[in-house]
Amino acid sequence: MKADIIFNYFPDLTKLQQDQFLKLEELYKDWNQKINVVSRKDIDELYLRHVLHSLGIAKIHKFNPGTSVLDVGTGGGFPGIPLAIVFPETHFTLIDAIGKKIKVVDEVVAGLQLSNVTTIHGRVEELKPQFDFIVSRAVAAMPTFVHWTKGKIKKESVHERKNGILYLKGGDLSEELKDYRTAQIFDLPNYFKEDFFETKKVVYLPVKFKKD
Repeated sequence: MKADIIFNYFPDLTKLQQDQFLKLEELYKDWNQKINVVSRKDIDELYLRHVLHSLGIAKIHKFNPGTSVLDVGTGGGFPGIPLAIVFPETHFTLIDAIGKKIKVVDEVVAGLQLSNVTTIHGRVEELKPQFDFIVSRAVAAMPTFVHWTKGKIKKESVHERKNGILYLKGGDLSEELKDYRTAQIFDLPNYFKEDFFETKKVVYLPVKFKKD
C-alpha cells in the first residue's frame, strides 16, 4: 500500500508535502536495514500502519502555526514525522530514550529537509520546556503516561480545544480511562475505512490544572 492512501485522505497537500510523503518509504526501508525501528512485517505497510495511523491525530485536531508539540517515545518518528509534514508551521520535538531510534529519526528528518523538527535522546521526565500539546502512540497506559508528562503542558491555550494530550490507542480503554472523566475518545473508523483501524482510537485528554 503506497502513499496514495495518504493523498486520498488528505487531498489538500502541497506538492512539497506529497514529495515528502513519497520519500518516506525509501528512507525507512534504507535505514531499517541498518537499524531495525519498524518491524519487518510493518515496513511493507508503512503508509497504512505507521503514516496514516499517525495522521489520525490530524483528523481530530488542526495545529495552529507556532504551536509546539512534543512526541513522547517517538520510536522511528511516529506520530511526529507525518504530523510535521502536514503541519509545517508547527514545531515538533521528538523524544525517545533509545539512541539508535533517534539516529534514524534524525536521518529521516534530514532526508525530508524538515525544518520544524527537533529531536532529543532522553527521558521525558527530564525535559524542562513546556508544550501546547503532547502526542504519542501507545507507549504506556494513560495513568503512567500522565505521570511521565506532568508539568510539561502550557496552561495558556492557543486553540479552541484546550491544551492536552492526543494519544493513539487501541482496544477497550474503559478501565484505563475510568479516572479521566474529561477524556474524549475518537474512533478512527469514522475517518479511515481500512480494517486496520477497526479498534484504533485517538484519546484527547485536556490537562486539568489546580487553581492557585
